[in-house]
Amino acid sequence: MSESVYLSVLKEYFGYDSFRGIQQEIIESIGAGRDTLGLMPTGGGKSITFQVPALAKEGLCLVISPLIALMKDQVEHLRQKGIKSVAIYTGMSRDEVIVALENCIYGNFKFLYVSPERLSSELFLSKLRRMHVSFIAVDEAHCISQWGYDFRPSYLAIAQVRQVQPNAPVLALTATATPAVVKDIQKQLQFSHENVFRMSFERKNLIYSVRLYTGTQEQEVKELLQEIEGCSIVYVRSRKGARELAEWLSGQGILATFYHAGLTNKEKNERARAWKQGDIRVMVATNAFGMGIDKPDVRSVIHADVPDSPEAYFQEAGRAGRDGQPAHAILLRSPRAEAILRRRIDETYPPEEYVVQVYEDMCCFLQMAIGDGFGVTREFSLDDFCRNFRHYPVRAYNALQLLSRAGYIEWVDAEENQSRVMITCRRDELYGLHIPSTADRLLGLMLRSYTGIFSEYAFIDENRMAMELGVTEAEVSEALITLSRAHILNFIPRKFIPYVTFTQRRLDNDEIILPRSIYADRRRELEQRIQTIIGYLHTDECRSRYFLNYFGEGEAQDCGHCDNCIGNQTLLPGQRPMQVDEKEDIRQRILELFRQQGRDALEDLHLEGVADRKVAEVLHQMLLEEDILAI
Repeated sequence: MSESVYLSVLKEYFGYDSFRGIQQEIIESIGAGRDTLGLMPTGGGKSITFQVPALAKEGLCLVISPLIALMKDQVEHLRQKGIKSVAIYTGMSRDEVIVALENCIYGNFKFLYVSPERLSSELFLSKLRRMHVSFIAVDEAHCISQWGYDFRPSYLAIAQVRQVQPNAPVLALTATATPAVVKDIQKQLQFSHENVFRMSFERKNLIYSVRLYTGTQEQEVKELLQEIEGCSIVYVRSRKGARELAEWLSGQGILATFYHAGLTNKEKNERARAWKQGDIRVMVATNAFGMGIDKPDVRSVIHADVPDSPEAYFQEAGRAGRDGQPAHAILLRSPRAEAILRRRIDETYPPEEYVVQVYEDMCCFLQMAIGDGFGVTREFSLDDFCRNFRHYPVRAYNALQLLSRAGYIEWVDAEENQSRVMITCRRDELYGLHIPSTADRLLGLMLRSYTGIFSEYAFIDENRMAMELGVTEAEVSEALITLSRAHILNFIPRKFIPYVTFTQRRLDNDEIILPRSIYADRRRELEQRIQTIIGYLHTDECRSRYFLNYFGEGEAQDCGHCDNCIGNQTLLPGQRPMQVDEKEDIRQRILELFRQQGRDALEDLHLEGVADRKVAEVLHQMLLEEDILAI
């Protein structure tokens, strides 16, 4: 297919006159039917590389993506352009899934978005055989590699899809991949031959810096947000930390909210929308926030906690400055940062005997006898479990993850289940009911929308029903409660339900074995990643070049504007360096504190009237010169 055809599609549907970076090379490669791997940094325009050739070719593009929110967002944008698209995700009723798949077979659809978990469904595979698939696009392709930082076993099911559609080439896309991961992606996706297109990961407008702080984390973040104007993302490690920091910043007059995986879908959508629209300046979030967030004017991404993966940090930091204007990627580190990072290794991969103990305790907690349990699903509260058996939550959580990866259980932590409804009276009893108008209309809508609702529970979406009826979601919920109280239906509201499914019978402890590929190899990979991050904290070389070398760009040049390049570890561009007398005054005040308190002064070193960044800069120099050790 000629270049002019792709350019015509680009102009007609997306309004651009030309492609960026390596977009055109990738499009021409997959358009010619070749298995293709595209390495593009965050904000590099990955979606264009599969949407344009799909529109130019006959048939349907199957898009495999791990994020439901991203799938919904892209489908909505495509539909707004008049492009027939659909997404299938957890929570849809069986009837809804069947209708969507049948439309893809007969309805001339161009895009079908699915999560990797859907690929193993026999229903999905049987329908897929009858579809005319032009090619398969795999987003976040690093998830298929066991050497990737975010390996997901569900991605391995893509090999099944290739067997069902042997003539459909694969386009794999990722923003983070080391040379080893690049090779493994192609192996796992069964590429016919090596075919990789690399776009430099260099972000020339991004200003990297690492700041040592000795005061409080909250105060340091506040000072940064006061120094750097504009929209910001602040990443923290825990859900509690996200909530507390956002509330503290709001109390300091900085408009902030928080985001983590424990929020409902409605809360996530509302907060992301408010931040995108500029109603909220700062999003304090865990790593659950980010993929698919397309906000170009983020002026700073601040990591209040040091992440344990260079890939994750590089991707999250890359969400700053997508508009090409200068933006800051700032990593904060406390004096204890390195020790905290090393402790994460044992937290994430606890001793194997501990994992076996968690398995035994979990079986006792769920009252599962040896030899029983195959295929059984039980609700499982991690908090209650840890309280009853005196386990530390983080270690227990990771032990359960290892047991899941090893195939002994399937553990889902607090997944939001959609509301469910089943009509409990006979169909002929529904006529002549005296119920409020909204409840009556809602009942009619459910009867039209959900077959089998008289014999089994149907998953429902209150928000969608509210839109169809022209009422609020609260009115729909009230109507459902009214119908339930009238004994017309059973209504189970949505809630977070963690659960465990036994994928094997309960085994004796000595039968529990963690394969090397699940435990030992992965632990070694984590150790190497953490060592890379520790190296980043202490390196004197250009920070941009440090990352580019890690990702295999050996010819990278210094960026010229990171903290190391400008020669001051705590100075941001536009700030004035401290004068000699100011530094000496701070040095004397620090020495006096150490004479009074000894090394305890390091726990919360804060000088009244002096910015923490200045204290950290002087302290760093004193440590290098062993000024403090002489006391």
